[in-house]
Amino acid sequence: MASLDKKYFQRLIESSPDIIIAVDKSGTVNYYNDGARTSLGYSTEEMIGEGCTRIYKSIDEARRVMKAMRASAGNGQIASFETEFRNKNGELIPVMITGSLIHDDDGNEIGSIGFARDIRRLRHAQQLATAGEIAVSLAHEINNPLESITNNLELLSQSIESHLSEAEKVVENERLDSIRNSLERVQAIVRRLDEMTRKGEYETRDYLAGKRMADLAPRDDAKVHTRPHDAPHPLDQSPLAGMSILVLDDDTAVVNSMADLLRAEKCIVHCATRPSAAFGILRNVRLDAVISDVVMPEMDGYDFYLKVKEDMPKLPVILMTAYYYDKDHILKRSRLRGLEGALFKKPVNPGKLRSMLSQLRQKAATEKADAKSAALAAKTAAMESVPKSVPQS
Repeated sequence: MASLDKKYFQRLIESSPDIIIAVDKSGTVNYYNDGARTSLGYSTEEMIGEGCTRIYKSIDEARRVMKAMRASAGNGQIASFETEFRNKNGELIPVMITGSLIHDDDGNEIGSIGFARDIRRLRHAQQLATAGEIAVSLAHEINNPLESITNNLELLSQSIESHLSEAEKVVENERLDSIRNSLERVQAIVRRLDEMTRKGEYETRDYLAGKRMADLAPRDDAKVHTRPHDAPHPLDQSPLAGMSILVLDDDTAVVNSMADLLRAEKCIVHCATRPSAAFGILRNVRLDAVISDVVMPEMDGYDFYLKVKEDMPKLPVILMTAYYYDKDHILKRSRLRGLEGALFKKPVNPGKLRSMLSQLRQKAATEKADAKSAALAAKTAAMESVPKSVPQS
């Protein structure tokens, strides 16, 4: 293998974006490349002949690096060793060093050379990755209890409508709207964190002198607003009255509050917190629809949906999730297999849920009527095709 020309090698080292610094045995800098000038801000003239401790945050830190190099299995090398350099402006820069001791022909140590990489971008990426994990957890862990609060608010709203005078309703509805607005703000904060992590933007703002915090305030184009609630209807005229519905979610508070909400609509509600329990109900009870969470123990929403459709092809299934995006493509895959409905972003809007179930009921009624008409038409056609008996002469 041909060796590199020394001039070419020198140019390669000089133009490297990495910080490359060589020192003699006493720690005096005798080589300082372009990457070092760019990253640290010191000119070559300012560094050549100076002690390398100038770029460390302390002499103890410089000694720690050299100690690690000399203690590395006898080969005088370190790889991906993390430390900090101080630039000309006094800022500390996290770096990762790969370095080696330099020896003369007789094996005597005459200095060392280090290749350091600024890892601020790497740290930033790690922060975003961590924030992303937090965002996913927050969406699930916060939105589930918000679902319970939202459902109970809807029930409270219905109770107010039927038990208070008009003057009292004005005051109590203002209080309910204040609670809804606070709920929307919590949701907006979680959405903002999710948006920041997925776009790769980790923004911060000052909160104390010299201290910063993540800026989770909603943007101007995503202002918090009170979600309008549906006008109440007489419960004895509910479009869902008599529907038999199974609610499946591993969060007991979500199951109970959604069950109460549906029972207020005069539905017959069956509850389960595990898919295995849900299948027990499915095999023994006549149902008009199933509402299921996506992330559950035993199996996810997609596998649950496929199993239901395999056993009961005509039973409508609605999937709901506390996440702000289809993380595992469960809803997308389910839609491709005929999913009837999907509810993103718990807490679920009670009006949207009511509308979706009402549409499923109307669809089932239409299909039943069409099937009945088709059967009647087939029977009529069969009767007309039977030859009439000819009277004997």
